[in-house]
Amino acid sequence: MESIVREAVKKIEPYVPGKPIEEVKRELGLKDVMKLASNENAFGPSPKAVSAIKQALKDLNRYPDASAFYLKKKLAKLLKVKTENIIVSNGSDEIIVLCCRAFLEPGDEVIISDPTFLIYRIAAQSQGAKIKFVPLKNMKYDLMAKKKAITKKTKIIFIANPDNPTGSFVTRKEVEAFLKGIRSDILVFFDEAYKEFAEYSQGKVYPDTLRHLDRKNVIITRSFSKAYGLAGIRIGYGVSSATIINYLERLREPFNVNSLAQAAAIAALDDKKFLRKTLKAVETGKRFICKNLDEMGLDYVKSAANFILINVKTDGQQIFKKLLKKGVIVRGMDVWGLKNYIRVTIGTMDENKKFIKELRGALK
Repeated sequence: MESIVREAVKKIEPYVPGKPIEEVKRELGLKDVMKLASNENAFGPSPKAVSAIKQALKDLNRYPDASAFYLKKKLAKLLKVKTENIIVSNGSDEIIVLCCRAFLEPGDEVIISDPTFLIYRIAAQSQGAKIKFVPLKNMKYDLMAKKKAITKKTKIIFIANPDNPTGSFVTRKEVEAFLKGIRSDILVFFDEAYKEFAEYSQGKVYPDTLRHLDRKNVIITRSFSKAYGLAGIRIGYGVSSATIINYLERLREPFNVNSLAQAAAIAALDDKKFLRKTLKAVETGKRFICKNLDEMGLDYVKSAANFILINVKTDGQQIFKKLLKKGVIVRGMDVWGLKNYIRVTIGTMDENKKFIKELRGALK
């Protein structure tokens, strides 16, 4: 079979997610394990979302609404756009893949930062595109360097804001300066999976990218997996021009978003009190962890998201393994080329305290 596999596929290094709790319990024989590896919401989903899921269970024998009509309607009102400007997806990752399928031919160029979210590279490589990597500057996106990297073959520029794995973000002014003069035949992709955290912590400095939809070559993706705590049922959405959305809809799988996810997302959007409570708790936990990292003399990237990238000043993979044995799952950074780093998700305060305790022990 190998002879018929496309060469582009052979070159892809598969995405490896953070270890799940049950796997660590099984492998290490542990009873108590906490996961701070995948930037999930440690406070769970909104009770309103859980209730909506329970209500939707009785209709599991029916296919979901393929157009996600009611969710699109609610999002359109919230975002002040039309429903034809919205695509609902199986996690925002799906839209990354759809954009690469829709707009990339073999040999086209995609510009991404290094390091950044790994799916950009994987999705682009799967289409036979060439990747142009632009290094971070002081652990932050260098948008002007990305702009200089544009050639006549450039088709897509990915901008994770905030970035994963660093947690850093680009400002409103930086985005506006970057967009000036960008060719209309280049898709500018803003991945805002952690937007709610950044908006809460950074205020008006964080860009309102929806203002740039009139450019027609901008797409913005957001997720219900992080701040809304719905990672387990995979739902996100994209906002763009009606033309771009139309092309993506042609490639989208029928019934790509299940009925439980749609019901939960609608209810989650209504529970603003729960969202605010989550965002406040994450900021409190972040300050606690950063204070302790300062006391330990460890460097870290100032994060606008719900995680922190930490320089442990030694082999990060060894620290990852030591923490794992204590039932604390964090993310090793080897795959990003950050050998001395680990990434930790902000958890509940009990989880944050245990992480700090075990990190101190692992570094002795």
